[in-house]
Amino acid sequence: MTATVDDVFAALASPVRRDLLRLLLDGERTVNDLAAHFAMARPSVSEHLRVLRETGLVAETRHGRERRYRLEPGPLMGLADWLHPYERFWRRKLADLRTVLDEEDDS
Repeated sequence: MTATVDDVFAALASPVRRDLLRLLLDGERTVNDLAAHFAMARPSVSEHLRVLRETGLVAETRHGRERRYRLEPGPLMGLADWLHPYERFWRRKLADLRTVLDEEDDS
């Protein structure tokens, strides 16, 4: 299943899942290592990881009984594509503000 932008937004709506992705920026980690960063039971962390895995934001590798997770940036690219027009909008607004402020300095 390919995740939609709505799926990615829904997955990222949870602060816990955003924190998990931040932890995975540094590289692959075990579920126990990830769970140690949260004040919740390991099964709850595993449930958040399942949502991220189903959305394609993380991948899971099993080594014996150990599960390791890594960040998969692909779905975030779709989100970046969706956000791009808004970035252009704010860049124009900031450029207009800069122009106004420069005109005030010249007065």
